[in-house]
Amino acid sequence: MEELNALKIGEKVPEFELDVYFPDKKDFGKIKFSEIFKKGNWLILFFYPADYTFVCPTELSDVGEKYSEIKQFGVELVSVSTDTHFVHYAWQQQEKLLSEIKYPMAADPTHNLSKAFGVYDEKSGLSLRGTFIIDPDGKLLASEVNYFPVGRNSDELLRKLKAFKYVRENPANVCPAKWQPGKKTLTPGKEIVGKVGESLTR
Repeated sequence: MEELNALKIGEKVPEFELDVYFPDKKDFGKIKFSEIFKKGNWLILFFYPADYTFVCPTELSDVGEKYSEIKQFGVELVSVSTDTHFVHYAWQQQEKLLSEIKYPMAADPTHNLSKAFGVYDEKSGLSLRGTFIIDPDGKLLASEVNYFPVGRNSDELLRKLKAFKYVRENPANVCPAKWQPGKKTLTPGKEIVGKVGESLTR
């Protein structure tokens, strides 16, 4: 298996152009990372092992339920597997769990994107379950990689996205564990060294 995290947190992601299937249009097309960032948008890449499998449609359906909220934050969500965009089309038409998804489904049959993000499993020829949050500057801010048998939770993805957007807009602040919008943040400084608990409960 390729080494995980080939692209490291804090690094700028390389340019990619991908063939995609657009379920909302029932059509094919292409997306380029640079065009997403040029619009000032964030990007979430949601890698999964394969079409016509078992955990995968439950994950894609789960994140699909959050897609409209994710879009409201100026974020483009793109799912990715090593299948072609034509297979994405056939699967989305047949699998009931995918009938309502609207986000682009990207193809990575060359494995180049999966390898760049460190999620390509050489033994199986598939991508691991990897989620990556990339800011409008093209910087990789967050990654989560799961092995094949266990699906992800889109509630936590949305929470992390909101937190990263908050600190981008409020760079003097940081978000503590389990932070949600409206909850207290922290302003690092000597005043709260050893007193973080008190700072959060004031």
